[in-house]
Amino acid sequence: MARYLNADQHQIVSDAVAAAELHTSGEIVTVLADRSDGYSDVVLVWAAVASFTAMTVFALWPDFYLDKLTWLAGGWTHEWTRGEILSLIVGLGLLKFLGTWLILLWDPLRFFFTPGPVKAARVHEQAIKHFKVGAERRTHGRTGVLIYLSMREHRAEIVADEPIAEKVPAEVWGEAMADMLVEIRKGCIAEGLAAGVADVGRVLAEHFPRDEDDQNELPDRLIEV
Repeated sequence: MARYLNADQHQIVSDAVAAAELHTSGEIVTVLADRSDGYSDVVLVWAAVASFTAMTVFALWPDFYLDKLTWLAGGWTHEWTRGEILSLIVGLGLLKFLGTWLILLWDPLRFFFTPGPVKAARVHEQAIKHFKVGAERRTHGRTGVLIYLSMREHRAEIVADEPIAEKVPAEVWGEAMADMLVEIRKGCIAEGLAAGVADVGRVLAEHFPRDEDDQNELPDRLIEV
């Protein structure tokens, strides 16, 4: 698994969380992930598409392929039986399937050929899972917020506990997302997360100001997975 931040960069995010929570009873959890899914199902779909496409093209224009095979065999005329043609079609399909599957094992191509909506859905699902484990219902007033950044998909999610979601529309988190991604696009991951944390903290402070007896219920540290 790739590690994106060193100890000093982790500290930048942790300090940002601590500073944001000075003014709110909300608790902010940050998660940095290399990827949200392996997309093995997407690889299989593309391999199957390539395989069936190759077999269909062979079946529609068999003479083109058979002439090539005859030429490779030295140019001698050969009467292809139906069984031989079917075997060639199946063999071509299997080779296409295996070749496509192997090529898409390379991360850059696999993520390139994964549709954007699929990546967005997987990132959202993973953010929800981390939220349920690390923040949901884990604070006294149920005021947990998760900031989730998935590097391979180039996507981020902000997930809030129900009492926060009732007061803060999802669109309000747009500014935090924008400020975060501006820095991340520059390669400043820690600074981007810190900017997002600061924006989330300001929103929380407005709706959930810090109580006098407020305690830090969740760790401030960045979780890198």
